[in-house]
Amino acid sequence: MAGFMSMRAARSADRDHFGLMDRVYRRQRHVYDFTRKYYLLGRDALIGELALKPGQRLIEIGCGTARNLIAIAQRYPGAELCGLDASVEMLATARAALGRAGLEKRVTLVHGLAEDLSPALSGQASFDHALFSYSLSMIPDWRRALREADRAISDQGLVHIVDFGDFRTLPGKAALLAWLRLFHVSPRAELLRNLEAELEKKELICLPGRYAFRLSASKGKMGTLACVPVDTGLT
Repeated sequence: MAGFMSMRAARSADRDHFGLMDRVYRRQRHVYDFTRKYYLLGRDALIGELALKPGQRLIEIGCGTARNLIAIAQRYPGAELCGLDASVEMLATARAALGRAGLEKRVTLVHGLAEDLSPALSGQASFDHALFSYSLSMIPDWRRALREADRAISDQGLVHIVDFGDFRTLPGKAALLAWLRLFHVSPRAELLRNLEAELEKKELICLPGRYAFRLSASKGKMGTLACVPVDTGLT
């Protein structure tokens, strides 16, 4: 009975998150790309560093409007791309954007949770690259999402992340955090601290003020680095 109740609670939480994401983005999706370009920094730099080879498979977890997937498809025409998102509203915008770009046949879109990521969602055995672009800070069980991404990539695969930092040396930190909470965004400062302790400087890049960070890590690292203290130190 306890196991059954736990499963029911998990399904209820999943439905709640699906619903929340649709409520958040039902209207925002129409202006998302225009407004976010001013503060979702580092995305294009990370795309330029992907160095995808023809035939390699990439999944973006939390693909939103497909803005990144379109940029990746245009920069790496031989790559096979997939996007996963919890919001059907965002996926509707993504499909329309891919259609306008003539890329609807090159990119597979899937509705689902990052915590349930599996290559089977897109009919693949594994991915070569898994990308989180400002999505970890919105995924409830982000540790599990990282572990699943690590499992989903091939032995030579890479997990890529660009997301908010801890704002440690950034003026106006408290106001920025309060504003981000309005959009259900929670920067994963504990992850950043753990990454700094474990990764080489060439693998992890912090933007000025520790506003954001980006990294590419090989298979096996994310599963370990996801196990970090709960205290964020952001307050």
